[in-house]
Amino acid sequence: MNSNEIRSRFLKFFEARGHRVVPSSSLVPANDPTLLFTNAGMNQFKDVFLGREKRDYTRACSAQKCVRAGGKHNDLEQVGRTRRHHTFFEMLGNFSFGDYFKKEAIEFAWELVTSAQGFRLPKDKLYVTIFGHTEVAPGQRIPSDHESKVFWTGVGVEPARVIEVTGFDNFWQMGETGPCGPCSEIHYDMGPEASDLGHKDCAFPCPEDCGRYIEIWNLVFMQFNRDDQGRMMPLPRPSIDTGAGLERLAAVLQGKISNFDTDLFRPLIDEAATLANVEYGANHDTDVSLRIIADHARAATFLISDGVLPSNEGRGYVLRLIMRRALYHGQTLGLKEPFLYKMSGRVVDMMKDAYPELAETAHYVARAIRIEEERYAETTRVGLERLDEATVLLHDGSKKRFGEWRKSKGWQGGTAADMEHVQNGKILGQDLFVLHDTFGLRPDFVQDIVKHYGLAVDLEGYETEMEKQRERARASWKGAEKKTAAPVYQELADRLQTVFDGYTQTKSTECRIAALVLSGQSVAEAKPGQEIEIVLDHTPFYAEAGGQVGDTGRFFAPDSDHEVAHITDTYRPVSGVTAHKAVARDTLRVGDVVTAMVDAERRDAIRRNHTATHLLHAALRATLGTHVKQAGSLVAPDRLRFDFSHYAELSRQDLLDIEDLVNQHILRNEEVRTEIMETDAAVNSGAMALFGEKYGDRVRVLSIADGSFSKELCGGTHVSRTGEIGLFKILSEGSVAAGTRRIEAITGMAVIEHLRKANEMLAMAAEFLHAKPDEVIEAAQKLAETEKRLRKELEAQQMKRAAAQASDLIERARDVKGVRVVSARVEGVSRPAMRQMVDQLRARLGSGVIALGAVSDGKAALIIGVTQDLTSRLDAGKIVREAAALMEGSGGGRKDLAEAGGKNPAKIDECVNAVPKIVEKML
Repeated sequence: MNSNEIRSRFLKFFEARGHRVVPSSSLVPANDPTLLFTNAGMNQFKDVFLGREKRDYTRACSAQKCVRAGGKHNDLEQVGRTRRHHTFFEMLGNFSFGDYFKKEAIEFAWELVTSAQGFRLPKDKLYVTIFGHTEVAPGQRIPSDHESKVFWTGVGVEPARVIEVTGFDNFWQMGETGPCGPCSEIHYDMGPEASDLGHKDCAFPCPEDCGRYIEIWNLVFMQFNRDDQGRMMPLPRPSIDTGAGLERLAAVLQGKISNFDTDLFRPLIDEAATLANVEYGANHDTDVSLRIIADHARAATFLISDGVLPSNEGRGYVLRLIMRRALYHGQTLGLKEPFLYKMSGRVVDMMKDAYPELAETAHYVARAIRIEEERYAETTRVGLERLDEATVLLHDGSKKRFGEWRKSKGWQGGTAADMEHVQNGKILGQDLFVLHDTFGLRPDFVQDIVKHYGLAVDLEGYETEMEKQRERARASWKGAEKKTAAPVYQELADRLQTVFDGYTQTKSTECRIAALVLSGQSVAEAKPGQEIEIVLDHTPFYAEAGGQVGDTGRFFAPDSDHEVAHITDTYRPVSGVTAHKAVARDTLRVGDVVTAMVDAERRDAIRRNHTATHLLHAALRATLGTHVKQAGSLVAPDRLRFDFSHYAELSRQDLLDIEDLVNQHILRNEEVRTEIMETDAAVNSGAMALFGEKYGDRVRVLSIADGSFSKELCGGTHVSRTGEIGLFKILSEGSVAAGTRRIEAITGMAVIEHLRKANEMLAMAAEFLHAKPDEVIEAAQKLAETEKRLRKELEAQQMKRAAAQASDLIERARDVKGVRVVSARVEGVSRPAMRQMVDQLRARLGSGVIALGAVSDGKAALIIGVTQDLTSRLDAGKIVREAAALMEGSGGGRKDLAEAGGKNPAKIDECVNAVPKIVEKML
């Protein structure tokens, strides 16, 4: 059974049993800062399990894209060296949100695994583990899950094959607090030949975990809630979360011991072997490299397709590690030209039927990978030059630069095995980390080089530095766990869904107050002046969502202009419930009826900006390419902000073309039409679903120009025709993260005001330059040329003055332990002139140290020069750093020339006068 059939059979099995087939979410977790990457099928349902979100189904199943690298679950270094570790993998799962529980979950799993309609696995090859009694919190022990054993034996599993496991291996928790519970795992006997330790007859479970028995499905029974004291309380609506790795199922069902021999990987391995002109299966190290390339090509392709690009932080940093690991192993196979982008094309061909988005982004992905390959080649070249600067700690405690050691010892030849035992010292871990992090030289690559010079590498020190980097990467994405919604809102969501009736109006009458919430607690009454949250049964107020800010406005008494509440914001604490943040102007009670009135002028400005973001998105895709996807937005009354995926800075012409295209559609006054459609039908019709958004069964589709220019899923408020936007103006464009650009823009009267201010500034500039407005550029250029000429003349004068001062300074040179030292403060000399003075003095001294200090425009500068014959004894960089500290400054440079600045210019004389003493101390 091929992998596509396995995936399809799993989903169809559960669909036939009342489960909604939910598409895979992005590898970039939506609205969850606690995750680096999506790493489990349940991630996209997290808010449902936590009670923060309601959906219109209680049973679901999915095939979820997952990556485990760089965070808590980090399989990167094991990939390629074991049979079953991967960076990218697919998790098949079925879920119940307070619907069925253990009995049904066990019955479904066993039927799918063993029946003719399922996978037909032989029952005598299967084992099941259940949770065994364990202390899960101080003083709190959860008993063994005998209930699950009853259900397993009830479906036909022999009692001897149901094994109780104590400890936390069979207990799952979402975090330090929140939903948790015991789990049950199905294991498959791969046979004695699968044992990594050569076991012939080990029983299940193997105490040494030899690899013969593999877990193929994990069923999690979420039945407890752990509070912040660690106590376990039963959940009122227990849920189910299961996960089965497609790669492992494929190995079992295709009769392969290794996942890498399945149809998910073998075509990629063969492709890499062809590119490298090697044979898979002939050499262990070659096989490891081919497996790594195959695995990492999948991860890179899917991650870039989902909007992640290589960078030096966060998700992009992990992607870069994955790609560079693959590229390094390509180097070991003799691949000198870019190859990973070709592997990506093969991944797309294999996976595009299951994940159609791969075909849409294929060109973009290949280009991004090719750019990174070229960057890696350059950094590797520079890195090999930098290797000579790395510090070698010798066994006698002394230190040398690797370049010095290499030149003094020469290539010592021998095979890699011969040289493993010849270790005279090691490259320090700090330098090893820099070589890897900055220049892409992996430690094993460096080790392969330096061992031929009788050296090793400090892997322990390197790991220390790597752990610091991992912490930095984790910290950049670690967010405090969101609190679950206040219980009052969860309870309210079970009996009330706020009706939004504000698409066509900004005023609603007969709105009944369903709840008043004060400091997270439900109250029956609010007094004047209290800050309160108000829930109505229906409202025209739009709750913040999809980047659009929440509405503001006022509540009035019925048929009156008496204001009873001032609304400062509107949001959704849980799915389906709208809360109005308010200041009470009068006494309010649950059950009261009010008239709700949105600030219409503010709403109109928001509508203009929101529709403009759709035009902008379409214009970006038309101008830059269909790889552009929205990565976030802010739609406020005074401006709009739009983040999108793109790998390069936009040119001025690009921005003009985009701006023109948006304004052309505004001037055409095209119809903006909305319609309600089934989600699948909407997407199939060409409507774009946006990053970070979750959609129900039925969605609102916004079309501009009959959908020929823009068609997106969107629940926000919009203008009815594009002409209402008035004008569109881009204010700025820049980078906010690797592979993500940001445009800020304005519309309507804000553009008029912006142009008015620009004209005023132009008029002021023209007046200053004594020119007409259309002659300002020419006049400014002439002024700049004059300034440049005068600056050159001034510098020439300073150079002459410096030369004159240099002769005098030579006469004032001091002898410090046989070394001539010139140290002085110079006046009226720029930094370039100071550098020239230092060069002149070094040339005239022949041998010595020069220290010049100056203060210009309130800034202190210190330059140190050391003649070449003294650089083995004196270091200009060290001298300047020690001297600059006296004026609260810092600096650095080469051994023969270094510079520094300081925060305290008054101390410049003290710095200059200290140099002879510093030199004396170093000699």
